Amino acid sequence: MAEFLKGILLTLLSEKCYDEYFNNYNFLDVPCFKSTLSKGLGIGIIAGSILVKIPQILKILNSKSAEGINIYGVSLELFAITANFAYSYVMSFPFSAWGEGTFLAVQTVIIAALVLHYGGSPGKAGLYLATYVGLVSTLITGYTPVGVLWNMQAVNVPIIVLAKSIQVITNYKNGSTGQLSAVTCFLLFGGSVARIFTSIQETGDSIIILTYCVSTIANAALVLQLFWYWNVVKPKKNVNKKKKK
Repeated sequence: MAEFLKGILLTLLSEKCYDEYFNNYNFLDVPCFKSTLSKGLGIGIIAGSILVKIPQILKILNSKSAEGINIYGVSLELFAITANFAYSYVMSFPFSAWGEGTFLAVQTVIIAALVLHYGGSPGKAGLYLATYVGLVSTLITGYTPVGVLWNMQAVNVPIIVLAKSIQVITNYKNGSTGQLSAVTCFLLFGGSVARIFTSIQETGDSIIILTYCVSTIANAALVLQLFWYWNVVKPKKNVNKKKKK
């Protein structure tokens, strides 16, 4: 039983920190506190990421509409997520530092397919999914040089800005946030803030840290728009206008 509990604790603690806490009873070790906090946040983010975009997917399915969601913005966001988890996977960073990327990618590609489907292009939606699966397989199975993956990760910074800017501009032009899910936007913002800390602790990779800093600012812009347009109701077209004449 003791070994079983130790195994569970070691998912959050390093061997050194386990010894400090449970052998030396040193619960005030600062490096271990930071490490444990980072691991805990990472696991929490991964757990949350399993459902983070489900509200957005359900909102589209229930309304049978993806109005207000820009396919180019979603595709750029998908590229950024994919580049991040592919680079982290190949670099053998701890799963707790990037694992949510796999779940976010699956949910984001579903959103992209739904945008195409409800936009009147079900064939393109299927092709989009098939192309994405092939791309990911190429990136993580060793066929793509690490240098290429690093460059993809570096390009993430302007891509995140562009992707979110497209959505921000779309919201501004529409005068509302359309079918954007508030829950999803808030969770993405909170996750990106936490990832700045966990990336510093677990990877030390400056390009990944910079990516999450930019992502936090970009997600904050969408959150601000959600508050700004919170009570805005887009006027519906009067389909019976001709009949009244």
